[in-house]
Amino acid sequence: MPSKKQNPNQQQDRSDRTRQKILTAAIREFSAHGLAGARTDAIADAAKVNKALLYYYFKGKNALYTAALEAVAGKIVQSAFAALDTKASAGELLLRAALNHFDRLLTQHEFQNLMQQEMVRFRQGKSQSIPILAKTVFTPMLERMRQLVREGVRTGELAKIDWLQVLYSAFGSNVFYFLSAPMVSLALGIEPLAPSAIAARRKSAVEFLGNAMFTNRAHGQKLARRVLADMPTPRVKTLPVWRKPL
Repeated sequence: MPSKKQNPNQQQDRSDRTRQKILTAAIREFSAHGLAGARTDAIADAAKVNKALLYYYFKGKNALYTAALEAVAGKIVQSAFAALDTKASAGELLLRAALNHFDRLLTQHEFQNLMQQEMVRFRQGKSQSIPILAKTVFTPMLERMRQLVREGVRTGELAKIDWLQVLYSAFGSNVFYFLSAPMVSLALGIEPLAPSAIAARRKSAVEFLGNAMFTNRAHGQKLARRVLADMPTPRVKTLPVWRKPL
């Protein structure tokens, strides 16, 4: 009997699956140990592939690291714009963007770790990825935020506010909440990362913006309730663990 041969589509599917397994393992390894500390042997073992395949698909450790960073960044962009892919006013979309950002910090630990590492490397003059990510990932997101604030101000839904201040107030407070959790726990004797505390904080964050940004507070409060009802707290198995600077 003739031997069964895979057709080109099957071969491509198998190749894509192998590449994705390597990439998934690499994201976890780089997130946990950084570029310098990550081991290609550990990545190959986790992906259950021959180490030579890492170099076949990605040419080297640095290329694999770049691919891992771009992959997680791509997911972030997809998530961010998905939150804005609905028919709603500019004000409501801003509330959705703020809550989506909070939930990304809560759930996308690997991206947060990788970005923190890259920012340190960038300050040291070692990162070539940050300028690329700034152009392909963050510029489109920031431009969308600016458009929404200006649209809301133009229509009278939002107060006359600076769009960057909205960005810093909405996103900056989210980042500070998770970064400061260990110190707040020690200083106040509370557990900021307990599920009940997280649910309360995301609710308070959106309600604050609903009161602060809108010309009509009742309207802003109504939108905040709508967004919170439409975007429930995601379930997480592990809580964020922020890396110390390398």
